[in-house]
Amino acid sequence: MTLVTALTASIIFSGSANAEDHSGTDKAPPKLVVAISVDQFSADLFSEYRRSFTGGLDRLANGAVFPSGYQSHAATETCPGHSTIMTGVHSGRAGIIANNWIDLSIAREDKTVYCAEDERIDGTSFGDITAPTQGDYVASVWHLLVPTLGDRLKKISPESRNVAVAGKDRAALMMGGHDVDEIYWWKGKGFSTLQGRTTMPAIAALNESIASTIDKARPAYAVPAHCAARNARIAHGEGKSVGDYAFQRPEGAASIYRGSPDFDGSVIDAATVLLNELKLGQGEATDILSIGLSATDYIGHGFGTEGLEMCIQMSELDRSLGEFFDILDGEGIDYVVMLTADHGGLDLPERMSLQGVPTAARIDPNLNAKTIGKKVAEGLQISGDKPVLFADGPFGDYYVSTDLSEMQRKQVKDSAIALIAAHAQVEMVLDRDEIAATDVPRGSPEEWTLKQRARASFHPDRSGDFVVLLKKGITPIATTARGYVATHGSPWDYDRRVPLLFWHQGIRQFEQPLSVMTVDIAPTLGALVGVEIPADETDGQCLDIDGGPANSCE
Repeated sequence: MTLVTALTASIIFSGSANAEDHSGTDKAPPKLVVAISVDQFSADLFSEYRRSFTGGLDRLANGAVFPSGYQSHAATETCPGHSTIMTGVHSGRAGIIANNWIDLSIAREDKTVYCAEDERIDGTSFGDITAPTQGDYVASVWHLLVPTLGDRLKKISPESRNVAVAGKDRAALMMGGHDVDEIYWWKGKGFSTLQGRTTMPAIAALNESIASTIDKARPAYAVPAHCAARNARIAHGEGKSVGDYAFQRPEGAASIYRGSPDFDGSVIDAATVLLNELKLGQGEATDILSIGLSATDYIGHGFGTEGLEMCIQMSELDRSLGEFFDILDGEGIDYVVMLTADHGGLDLPERMSLQGVPTAARIDPNLNAKTIGKKVAEGLQISGDKPVLFADGPFGDYYVSTDLSEMQRKQVKDSAIALIAAHAQVEMVLDRDEIAATDVPRGSPEEWTLKQRARASFHPDRSGDFVVLLKKGITPIATTARGYVATHGSPWDYDRRVPLLFWHQGIRQFEQPLSVMTVDIAPTLGALVGVEIPADETDGQCLDIDGGPANSCE
């Protein structure tokens, strides 16, 4: 039982969910849209654990199921992925090219820009996204260049509520958008909101409840029977291993809270508070509640995707979602649920090498902007201590220093591309000009070329001078000393493929195996709630989720 389940046990529910058949085209729109993103919930994880689901994920698996959904762009990271879900446009068009990018024109010393910050504010700095605590930055949605479905709904129906809550600020902000009634994300030991806003008393009470228990020891989770075979220790560094941990939390270990199923429980608790306090779905207008569940991602990074830890997480996620849907049912709310993910993920190479992928490997620690840039500068006899090349990591966007002359910048770019492209772990290096000259791709996303996938992530004002794409199975984490053992971010389908699941009481279950895209979600939900997104303002298309002779897109 989650915290809020206990706190709200005294609520008298108003009956069961509406069981009418919703196949008629004249059916009134649902009163509540629940849009859920499970961070790093790949199509592979959904398929792998589907037969074990008995709770919320089982319910969704008996709705409209699209098992081959795609985050179609190349930069398969959290912020870009979330930017596609409720906007209906590719991440590049949304202006969200990555979690972080480089802006050499900003005044501050730290030139790295976080997708969900406002770097225009003096004295701010984001710092390192993988660090337990980032720098002093102000969370903001201003980098998102397009409206979300919630933004569009409120424009035509101001009485509608657009609410978002997530484990990460970038998830809440990218799904909620610019015009949110309430928005919260996890920060420290509780939920925070936008600067200048007041935290709702009920959320403040939840924060106090969490803070009173988060540092206390908790016993290990029970290991479900179907997880027992995954209880195998895998070494990934000197004295370190994964694969045999059941999330026991020692006294005072709040720092590991995010990397356990407890974290999703807190986010669902917060969603329940917002549901009850705002009476979402109980007014005349349709409301939207966006929920970003992040524990799967932290567990994937910290323990990999194929061990005991992820198996327990899938079981707990299924259970927690089931409890939440039961609360919605008990309130008698006519609601529709959509669940997808911001990206997929890949297991740690040490376990993959034991499971049929002998070529899996960690990135060469010398494949980075600093090392490559220094070698290029020496070869071109460019003097000075300032770096000539910038990037947020070994893959993705690389930027050439703007302090150089135009001739030097071209020489640096050409030399760096040649050096990086020759590396055995690099699949391709794409010049920004060739990406920009590529048409925005259409058609089946699994058939897109790598250049087309990079084009979907491209924005002319934010993308780098060239883009580095690594080979399949290369984990862009050189050392696990900082706690991350696995990741995502590649242009390959293990990072791009995610499930798209829709459920509404009375829906006729069906499964459509052909590929769809996350940019199809906003037009699909928009058709259900009366928000028409012009064709030239979306990269997606409405999916008919009726499952019968009626068409939910009409």
